[in-house]
Amino acid sequence: MTLETLSTVRSHGGTQGVYKHKSDTTGTDMSFAVFIPDHEPGAKLPVLWYLSGLTCTHANVMEKGEYRAACAEHGVIFIAPDTSPRGPDSNGNAVPDDPEAAWDFGLGAGFYVDATEEPWAANYRMRSYIEDELPSLILREFAAADMTRQGITGHSMGGHGALTVALRTPDRFRSVSAFSPIVAPLQCPWGEKALGNYLGNDREAWTVYDACALIAGGARVPDLLVDQGEADNFLTEQLKTHLLAEACELAGQKATIRMQPGYDHSYYFISTFLAEHVAWHAERLKA
Repeated sequence: MTLETLSTVRSHGGTQGVYKHKSDTTGTDMSFAVFIPDHEPGAKLPVLWYLSGLTCTHANVMEKGEYRAACAEHGVIFIAPDTSPRGPDSNGNAVPDDPEAAWDFGLGAGFYVDATEEPWAANYRMRSYIEDELPSLILREFAAADMTRQGITGHSMGGHGALTVALRTPDRFRSVSAFSPIVAPLQCPWGEKALGNYLGNDREAWTVYDACALIAGGARVPDLLVDQGEADNFLTEQLKTHLLAEACELAGQKATIRMQPGYDHSYYFISTFLAEHVAWHAERLKA
């Protein structure tokens, strides 16, 4: 597997890079962004993963997230993968997309699942890409990355991804946070559309991709921080933050869930609190 550097730029005493590689998991080229603060030769730095939301690529948080100053201050590597395969595939064919070209399914909307239904199963394998292939690539290609100290965060669909990846692999992450996460895909239109199409009609198979269901089933993480804007127009129908609060309280899962007055679903909201999340993760990653 060859890693291609698409760009590097200096910022806040570190290097922001964008990279591409051929993914065996998705059968396509995949791009991702990595910010590495300056460090002493041979030093190892903790890693914070950021999973993006619907319609996004690595570029959204890279250009709007305002995380680099905090990562440089705290000595944290920041990794932002893409949200779905893009194509073409290894045979030169287009990757399947929503037949109605809707923005909430298909390209840009991988939901961090491994699809089992056709025509999605061959390429839409973002769970395995995030849990297995990309971490192995980071370990091999980025010597400064300390993969024994990992945290994860994300926004909206990516918040769903961060919560479920961490709950399924608790030994991997020392810290978990999210912005405006989809907490119960089994109980919202976005989740029902994505999981129904990617995984079929067996709703039991969906539960490993539902944070509330995983917590109710006994999955745990050491701690959890969630920020949610009270003016988010997706809050009532899609995000349903109160369900996560109820699940955590009932299960005894340690969690700080903060409702932020006046904030919406946008990167204006995320950029306001992302540096604080970086510091929160750094405290736990360096403990």
